[in-house]
Amino acid sequence: MLILVSYDIEKDKTRTRLAKQLLNFGPRVQKSVFEADVGSDELEKLSALLAKVTLKKDDSIRLYRICAECAGKITIWGKGIVTEDADYYIA
Repeated sequence: MLILVSYDIEKDKTRTRLAKQLLNFGPRVQKSVFEADVGSDELEKLSALLAKVTLKKDDSIRLYRICAECAGKITIWGKGIVTEDADYYIA
């Protein structure tokens, strides 16, 4: 399942820590936006990670689930490609 995570976090330390953790799930596609092609287990881990972030009053994190049909209709202007799951991973 393709997901998109965006955030608006004021505190540099919190924002930086979250960005580093999100790289474990997928690439950064814009400064505060990550895409990931995850299975249900990974989505559970990601949701748990996001739930633990300490947010200030005006901070926010959003997770969007993008259905397969909608993912096939994504349009990108400028640099970038839609994230796809690799056939294999080397650990």
